[in-house]
Amino acid sequence: MPHHKSCKKRQKTSELRRMSNRDNRTGMRSAIKTFKTVVASEDKSPEALSAIYRILDTQARKGVIPKTRASRLKSRMASLYTK
Repeated sequence: MPHHKSCKKRQKTSELRRMSNRDNRTGMRSAIKTFKTVVASEDKSPEALSAIYRILDTQARKGVIPKTRASRLKSRMASLYTK
């Protein structure tokens, strides 16, 4: 239990950020799975690749995932798309 007022505030903001990051991460993972099923069904469209790139870049910018991980995932999605 925090004793200082600033510690209580920090605890509150940390929890809000944790929940937000969790929601963002879940949405990103769902988008990746959806992209993989779209590519597997041979219904490839450039918009799908563009959308997954946008999602990954946004998550990296927000700090949910590192920039290098976003880059790696984008590369993997592109290779799936071209197969």
